[in-house]
Amino acid sequence: MAYELGVEYLKVWQPNGFPSPINIAKTLEILLVDHTLGIAVLTSITRLAIGYGISLVLGFLFALIMLRFKALQENLSPLLLGLQTLPNVCWVPLAVLWFGLRESTIIFVVVIGSTFAITLAVESGVKNVKSIYLRAAQTMGAKGLKTYQNVALPAALPEIINGMKQGWAFAWRGLISGEMLMQVKGLGEILIVGKEKADINQIIAIMVVIIVLGLMVNKLVFERVEANIRYRWGLD
Repeated sequence: MAYELGVEYLKVWQPNGFPSPINIAKTLEILLVDHTLGIAVLTSITRLAIGYGISLVLGFLFALIMLRFKALQENLSPLLLGLQTLPNVCWVPLAVLWFGLRESTIIFVVVIGSTFAITLAVESGVKNVKSIYLRAAQTMGAKGLKTYQNVALPAALPEIINGMKQGWAFAWRGLISGEMLMQVKGLGEILIVGKEKADINQIIAIMVVIIVLGLMVNKLVFERVEANIRYRWGLD
């Protein structure tokens, strides 16, 4: 309706600048039939899973180290917060200089884009756990790593999950930025090809695919994890 009103009747937009839903659907069909979209999605999701998995490990590790050593926590928290504000695309030139035009370059951009968000979420979540929980655990004999493993981390899970979701969003952005600038096989490459061909239908179609994939991951993974945590802790 918006397309017909703006393009055909009011002539506010040009057809090549405001695509119709029908043309977008046709473009998606073409990309699906020739397997371009399927291969791109599989390639991008594989990179994203590898990079995000590394981010989770590094994020939790850095957070636990910061929580263990107060001096590190006081000095690194502001630095990590500042680094998190950097757009993912800023890391691409640096990654190219370090790793060259290789797969590891895009993985690095994904990792560096999401690790800081996860680290800060874990550090903040554990730091804000009610002290009565920690005192009760210590009274029952919990010490050191056991305190974090059995008390602090479970109590901080709601905030940690939010940080993981934020890290996932940053990882998505880093992946697409890396694929677009390096023009390697993936969803980012299809976006660039659409730009070079001035094909607004292809650009919007891939944007829709990226949004749908993000919503699917949130629905199938993060919402289920959150629901399970809320049920386990009696919040529902």
